Amino acid sequence: MKTKIITLESHDDLISVRDKLSWAKTSRILLVWPKYEKVALRLLDLKVLQRHADSLGAHLGLVTRRMNVRRDAESLGIPVFKTTISAQKDPWPDSAPRTQRTPKPPKRDLRAMRNEVLVKEPAWRTSLLGRVVTFSAGVLAVLVMAGLFVPRAAVTLYPEAYNASIVIPVSAETSKTSVSLTGEIPARSISITVSAEGSVPVTSQISIPKNKARGVVQFTNLGPDEILIPAGTVVAATSLIRFVTLNDTRLPAGVDEIVEVRIEALEPGEQANLEIGEIEVVEGPLGLSITVSNPEPTTGGTNARVIGADDNDRTALREFVLGDLKAQAMEQTRSQIGTHDLLLEDTFEIVEIQREEFSPPVGEAGTTLALSIQAEFTAHYILADDLNQLAASAVNASIPQGFSAFGEMTFTLLDTPATDSSGVTYFQLEATQMALRNVDALTVFNLIRGVSLPQAQTDLQETLVLRDEPQIAITPAWWKWLPLIPFNISVEVK
Repeated sequence: MKTKIITLESHDDLISVRDKLSWAKTSRILLVWPKYEKVALRLLDLKVLQRHADSLGAHLGLVTRRMNVRRDAESLGIPVFKTTISAQKDPWPDSAPRTQRTPKPPKRDLRAMRNEVLVKEPAWRTSLLGRVVTFSAGVLAVLVMAGLFVPRAAVTLYPEAYNASIVIPVSAETSKTSVSLTGEIPARSISITVSAEGSVPVTSQISIPKNKARGVVQFTNLGPDEILIPAGTVVAATSLIRFVTLNDTRLPAGVDEIVEVRIEALEPGEQANLEIGEIEVVEGPLGLSITVSNPEPTTGGTNARVIGADDNDRTALREFVLGDLKAQAMEQTRSQIGTHDLLLEDTFEIVEIQREEFSPPVGEAGTTLALSIQAEFTAHYILADDLNQLAASAVNASIPQGFSAFGEMTFTLLDTPATDSSGVTYFQLEATQMALRNVDALTVFNLIRGVSLPQAQTDLQETLVLRDEPQIAITPAWWKWLPLIPFNISVEVK
């Protein structure tokens, strides 16, 4: 049988769906609910649509998985299918007569159902007297609980105290790895590299080479053959001042044959002005075949007086830069160790100067002399934790029974640490620690809990050995008794 399938949309209402039914010309009309959208059709709307389908001579059916729609449709006798395919394949049940199309009765009134099962309270609970008594009992219980748990007390005690002090002879060396009760303690090493620069104006005058010396030398043949002496052949004096020949020369064949050649010093300056006979060396392979001598002095080498740094300027600047370098290294070393660590200053030293550059270099003119130095420094230091461990062991051993250490320990160096040639540093350390007489908290609780404030102060002074009267603060301030529960009482020892 032919079926008209109408797919509903979320904006459809009774009027739009009724119009869609009117256009159907089949004996069966199937309304399909969208899967993920909601259509605003109520039970009454379904009943109107069913009657309209009857007036058109058609049978109305639904495709939906919504339980509320299925329940309403079943109450009206409208067949409901899971899919459109099953609606076309499965037979449709006959439509029920209009007299049997009655929806399910509404649910019973919840208020009436509640009244049926509600158990009424006894009369004494609803009476004014009963309510007053119950309220008073509740208030009294709250007050009792508040009296037990709300009051709090802070007790400050000042037990007997004294300062325990001991002098410890300390020896520190890098070979030690642990703290010893005899005073031996490890020393740590630290290495740091720093750079510093400095400059000073120069007013000194120095002599610098200006012109090269020149002269003549005689070469003597030691063999029978002719020898070619090329230009640039190097000859030297015993003072290592060197000259070069200025032109090519042939030394005639024959033993003791002589030839003269002009020479010029390799370096300018007065030091190349030599006396007769000072040039004696021929460098290179030719020195095996010939000899050399200067028959006359070399002349023409001159120096010029200019402003430049002399040795005194360089020494003074070096000392200044090294002082600045050491100050920087000391500051950086202190910043890299702990605040309370002990730096052994007499172990601070330069290990290596890695770079030292003067500008201008030695022998050059300049009105300003600059120096840049980079050096590595080392030093030894002692950890504050090691000092604490050593001092704590010694001081605690001196505290008598019944007393305990209190507060921070203080240290004082009685002399300046001195390091011997073997690298061991010796000094005396005075350690001071406050000690307080022990106070048993349980005894304090048993003395003061539940009693009045004046009585608690009196009992504490009579039972404990105190250097000052105890202080007790109760919260709230108008409460006159200390709490009964111990955990509401805090005890602080000072």
